[in-house]
Amino acid sequence: MNWSDFRDHIATAEKDGRRRWIYPRKVSGRFYRWRTWFSWLLLAIMFTGPFVTIRGNPLLMMNIVERKFVVLGQIFWPQDMIIFAIAVLVGLTSIVIFTAAFGRVWCGWACPQTVMMEMVFRKIEYFLEGDSHQQRVLNQAAWSLKKIARKLLKHAIFYALSFIVGNVLLSYIIGWQQLYQIIVDPPARHLAGLSFMIAFSLLFYGIFARFREQACTFICPYGRFQSVLLDENSIVVAYDHTRGEKRGPLKHEQKFTERWQTGNGDCIACNQCVSVCPTGIDIRDGTQMECVHCTACIDACDHVMSKIGAPRGLIRYASLNGIERREPLRFTPRLAGYCVVLLVLTTILGLMLFTRADVEATVLRAPGSMFQQMPDGHFSNLYTVRVVNKTSRELPVELRLENPAGGLSVMGQGSIVVAAQKLSESSVLIELDPAAMKSGTTPLVIGVYSGGKKVQTLKTAFIGPRN
Repeated sequence: MNWSDFRDHIATAEKDGRRRWIYPRKVSGRFYRWRTWFSWLLLAIMFTGPFVTIRGNPLLMMNIVERKFVVLGQIFWPQDMIIFAIAVLVGLTSIVIFTAAFGRVWCGWACPQTVMMEMVFRKIEYFLEGDSHQQRVLNQAAWSLKKIARKLLKHAIFYALSFIVGNVLLSYIIGWQQLYQIIVDPPARHLAGLSFMIAFSLLFYGIFARFREQACTFICPYGRFQSVLLDENSIVVAYDHTRGEKRGPLKHEQKFTERWQTGNGDCIACNQCVSVCPTGIDIRDGTQMECVHCTACIDACDHVMSKIGAPRGLIRYASLNGIERREPLRFTPRLAGYCVVLLVLTTILGLMLFTRADVEATVLRAPGSMFQQMPDGHFSNLYTVRVVNKTSRELPVELRLENPAGGLSVMGQGSIVVAAQKLSESSVLIELDPAAMKSGTTPLVIGVYSGGKKVQTLKTAFIGPRN
């Protein structure tokens, strides 16, 4: 085997640096069927997600403009950034553990790039232009009306689909109701947004019509990231070289059971695993950055092994130790350490979510205001209180001065009522008896109550005379 040459260049580039276009052959088999069903599930979730609501809130919405984020019907605001940070750490740690144990299974089975490319755009291309050899012949043929018509139809469908997907993704940002209003409004009222959507659709179209597998090999850092995480016990899509070598074609009328007598292994050098690979690599060269674990080579090899009467699994999910030493997957100390970190982060995230209050308030001294002495001898300070309602229902909020004893009143209104998913700002006047005050600055503790339950404690300072 040549173990060095394949690491000196990428499969999608010629020696002079020109792009080598990949024409992967159609694949069929058990893994491809499972991937197809799983992809349809993911696509169904993506396209129906904006219309699914939980307690009146979207299933998922990332409204960056209004800084409003909804996950599983739960609304999060910028004040919840620490929760978002912990959630990101949980996600990254999960990816680390999953990659260390199972390699790039995410890339082949659930990555949006792979799902859209292989299960949507590639299938359309197969339907319009045929299998890999037919596509190659069509692209090399001289331009004719038939070729122009096929190409125009394919790329028109590609762009229309890109535009639809772009609008679906936009609905995850602004909500489907607002998107529908934009659609039914005259285009002249939303020229900036329409221009952005056309440009975004062109970018999306370019990725799936031209850039394709290069998004995985050039842009996505995950392939390089995995090299740090994989070890001899990681489960990857692997070629069993101990069983397959030495490679050689199966001679006419030769029985498969006679191959080992001639010094050949199970690999008959049919190259079917290479012809179906969407990134153009030869999996028999070993684990490679470009491999996205799509399992196309497994299905192709299993089909050939079944035809020649050999056991399936020459290419399969396996670890390096599983192939060379026939060892099962082990729970290594490194995986145990990752799991401990994940457990700690998940516990912290769970506690923060369960203890998260529906209301969050902040209190600041009114800018430019000084303390005032009242006719009864008490001193007063003016504050500005901002209250955020994180729920989708209206909430009454009560403020109580808990320490020291004194009076607290909301200016201009008897109580604070915060509308759903809104911020309310009120002026609050606090009065203290001089006997309860300290010289200069007196610490204050204010309780925030909603529905008779204390949801937050605010601390600030009361400014008074220095005597």
